[in-house]
Amino acid sequence: MFKGVLLGFMAFAAYALSDAFVKSLKGSLPAYEAVFFGATLGLFALPFIKTRGDRWREVLVAQRPGLYLVRAVAGAVGSIAAVIAFTALPMAEAFALIFLLPIFVTILSVVLLKEHVGWRRWSAVVAGFIGVLVVLRPGFRALGIGHLAAAICALAGAVSMIALRVAGPHEKRITLYSAGVIGPMLLTGVLMLADFHWPDMHEWLLLLGYGLLAALAAVLLMLATQKAPANHVAPTQYSQMLWAVFLGYVLFHDQLDWPMAVGIAIILGAGLFTLVREEQVTLWWKRARMIL
Repeated sequence: MFKGVLLGFMAFAAYALSDAFVKSLKGSLPAYEAVFFGATLGLFALPFIKTRGDRWREVLVAQRPGLYLVRAVAGAVGSIAAVIAFTALPMAEAFALIFLLPIFVTILSVVLLKEHVGWRRWSAVVAGFIGVLVVLRPGFRALGIGHLAAAICALAGAVSMIALRVAGPHEKRITLYSAGVIGPMLLTGVLMLADFHWPDMHEWLLLLGYGLLAALAAVLLMLATQKAPANHVAPTQYSQMLWAVFLGYVLFHDQLDWPMAVGIAIILGAGLFTLVREEQVTLWWKRARMIL
């Protein structure tokens, strides 16, 4: 159990470092181009994720092709939006909005899956949006494309998570992982055709850090869920916020004021509470344990 949770923390540290690398590009490459190279490098994780009995064709062939397509498109949209958000916003502020994902999952569970949501989870939803208002303070500070991109990233991630809930019991791990890599790679590859910029050496190094660290994180997360239940590993994702504050301050000289810190704390608290209630009420962790 301890090893699994520790691996979870290591995985999300790698994800945070990956985000720091893409932020360091500072928009020198189009977001879709950065996502293309990141997703391509993400293929390096496939040999480690493939288990005995898996077939390579299952990278592209799914039992539920419609849900595979949903995850592919959501992965592409979410990845592009994440790159834009990290480029335009301080890391902690971008993460604060992206961590609305569990809140959006709750809402989509009602709309799409017709799940019953009690007053406790609805309270967490309201609290999460109050936290967003505290962070953004509309009318008191300028809002830009980065804020919109972070919210779109969270919504796309929630759509992908809902698709995982439905597809998880029917698909193999390699298929579930591949949808989130192949989709962004193909869709952004098409977008690149119109206006391709060949990266210079410095940009290549940043892209390598972005893609390989994300691939490493995926492998670590898989190992984590092999050693500990997914519901114990999932909350470790919130350690990304600590990394975001630290990396933002050290590498990018980001500053957090008190209202933003309070808003972030509210969003994180609401998200963690939602994760706990999701496990207690829906038990979807057991149905989809293999997806992480």
